[in-house]
Amino acid sequence: MVSKAPRSQFPKPPLDGLRKRLQESRDGTSQQRGAFVRESFRLPRLAAREKAREWFEQYPKAAYWTEIESWYERPGDIIEFTMRRLPNAD
Repeated sequence: MVSKAPRSQFPKPPLDGLRKRLQESRDGTSQQRGAFVRESFRLPRLAAREKAREWFEQYPKAAYWTEIESWYERPGDIIEFTMRRLPNAD
């Protein structure tokens, strides 16, 4: 007599949400990574400062945790930077 392995008493969870997130990530349609919304810019220095000010005025740091996540100085006085914030304020 051959005994079978006992079946798990817990059903497998649905994977539809995971499939959707993976597909969005592969398609590049997802605007968020984790809990933050990110947007990258590549602007001349003065325009980059103005863009960062706009973000901090529109999404106050105290409510949205707005910050400049990373920045790089490129040739020709170009600043490449990524802003991040929470999607909404609580």
